[in-house]
Amino acid sequence: MNDSSEEARKIRLNIGKILAMKFITHSRQMKTLVIPDVHLKPWMFIHASEIMHAHQMDIAVCLMDIADDWDQQNNLELYNETYDAAIRFAKEFPSTLWCIGNHDISYVWNRRESGYSPSARTLVMNKMQELRKTLPSDGQMAFVHRLDNVIFCHGGILSSFVEEHVNPGIIDDIDLTIRAINQLGPEHMWRNDSPIWARPQYMEETLYKHNDIWQVVGHTPISRIMKSHKLISCDVFSTYPDGKHIGSQEFLLLDTKNMEFSGIRYKNGV
Repeated sequence: MNDSSEEARKIRLNIGKILAMKFITHSRQMKTLVIPDVHLKPWMFIHASEIMHAHQMDIAVCLMDIADDWDQQNNLELYNETYDAAIRFAKEFPSTLWCIGNHDISYVWNRRESGYSPSARTLVMNKMQELRKTLPSDGQMAFVHRLDNVIFCHGGILSSFVEEHVNPGIIDDIDLTIRAINQLGPEHMWRNDSPIWARPQYMEETLYKHNDIWQVVGHTPISRIMKSHKLISCDVFSTYPDGKHIGSQEFLLLDTKNMEFSGIRYKNGV
């Protein structure tokens, strides 16, 4: 698809409206299911639905990266199947929050990266728009969300990033800072220290408000769900290029009030 086409322009404008909306915030105890990086695994949404019902979860948060996986650039059927599974999940659980990842926004901003599929760009952009239209509120799809005293985002929010890209007059206000981040464009977000790219697990950087608020992130493949101070990392469904699993394939179950959490693995994936 030509990036200057009218269709692409309209979709970019619609996605831009998402990012300008106020994010969704809740201030009551939430039994939360976290769906980590998906990367073309439609069965994750099937298992997530089972968990939502079996454990009577209040809400789900998806850390997205729905698109792309190793050597799947031409498998448009799998792209379509995965996004359709996400849309069905959104219809079944309309309160779900969606945290935009680098592999999602790359298609909107036309930024190439590992796994990016030029042939899938029209499909991904259309399916992203369809997913957004399924949500009761545009604010449910954003870079960052907050439930109680927990921030959810794809990669992680670093103090240095906030200090550089957010108005210093508001950085002590967590909600205003999140709103400001959700309005940032590619010139600020398409960089290694942004909330969609940061890997705080391996960076000698301080997390934003690290003594005051928790962060739950994906993006960085790990072997099991891990907690370090007030950071919980849960990208445990990613694979090596040969398809071998890196992590434990567990979904994170989190109580956002007392911060008790556990991992649950329903089945063996495919």
